Amino acid sequence: MTGPVFVIVELRNGAPVRSSLEALGAGRRLAGPPGTTPVIALLLGSAVESAAAHVAERGADQVLTIVDPRFDSFQAAVWSAAITALAQELGVIAVLLAGTAHGRQLVGRLAARWGAAAVTGIADISISNDGAMLAVRPVFSGRALQEVRVDAPRVVLGLRPNAFPPPEPSGSKAPVLAHATPELGKLPALGHVSGFETAQSASGPDLSEATVIVSGGRGLKGPENFRMLDELAASLGGAVGASRAVTDSGWKPAALQIGQTGRTVSPQLYIAIGISGAIQHLVGMISSRTIVAINSDPGAPIFKVADYGIVGDLFQIVPALTSEVRRVRGS
Repeated sequence: MTGPVFVIVELRNGAPVRSSLEALGAGRRLAGPPGTTPVIALLLGSAVESAAAHVAERGADQVLTIVDPRFDSFQAAVWSAAITALAQELGVIAVLLAGTAHGRQLVGRLAARWGAAAVTGIADISISNDGAMLAVRPVFSGRALQEVRVDAPRVVLGLRPNAFPPPEPSGSKAPVLAHATPELGKLPALGHVSGFETAQSASGPDLSEATVIVSGGRGLKGPENFRMLDELAASLGGAVGASRAVTDSGWKPAALQIGQTGRTVSPQLYIAIGISGAIQHLVGMISSRTIVAINSDPGAPIFKVADYGIVGDLFQIVPALTSEVRRVRGS
C-alpha cells in the first residue's frame, strides 16, 4: 500500500460509537502493523477532545480533529466534502466507514466525489500476495460469501457491524493534531438538524451495535409479553428487536424491526423468540454469529438457520432462561 488509511470516527453523546472502533481495528488490519502504512483517525465536531484521547489509544498512528460546529449534526453533504478534501490533501488511498446509518450514507457520496471504488457490507479484509486489496462480503442473504478484489488506486470501504473486533487500549497514545476545516466548496441548501432521538429497547444498547439481540415475533401474542424479552436482554446486556408482524401490529416501534424492510444486524448472539422465520426476517439477521430459536412449532423455518433450537412453550422457557442467566452471572 502506498498511502495512509483514513478511518472516520463517528461520535454519539461525545463518545466514539463501537462500530467506529471496529473500523479502526479493520484499518489496522488493512494497513499492517504500526510503523508500516499509517492509519489516521478523523473526528469532526465542536467537542471532540475527550473522544480523540480515547481513540488515540486504539491503534491509530495519528488522530486528526476538526473542531467545527457544522459537523455536530450529521449532514452527508458537509461531511463528504470535508473528508474528500482531506483525503486528497493527505494522499489517502482508503477510507473506512463504520457500519452505521451515517456510514452507509457516506459511502456513495465519498466514492463519487473522490473518484474512488466502493465496497459495502465488508465482513473481512486483507492484502493479497500481489498487493491487491481483498474484501469479503456476505451475499444472497448471507448464504454465500463474495470476495471482491480492488485494483483501484483509492477505495471507500463500508464495513458490516460487529464483523471486526474493536482494538483494545495499546498503552501508548498516538499524537492528536488539530486541523483547520478544509474548503468545502459549493454545497446544496442545508436544513438545520436540532438533534437526534435514537429508538431502542427500554434499556440496553442500540440494535446496530448490540452484540446480543433478543428478538420477538407474533408468538408472544401481545405487546405486554415483551416484558419477558426486556428482562432476558437486560440479563445478557443486549437489546430487544422485533419481527415485521410485531411492528405492523403496533406492539413495537418500526425502528426495532429486523428484516428485509427493517434493519440488518450481525450480533454475536441472536435469540429469536416466537418468530417463524420467514425469508424477509432471515435476510436481516442471517449473518449473526450464533442463532438460538425458541418456538412451539418444530417445523418453523427459523430452525433451519438456527445453531441451537428449543421447541416448546416460550412463556415457560424464556423466564426459566432469564433466571438461569442471572444465576450464572450473579445478577
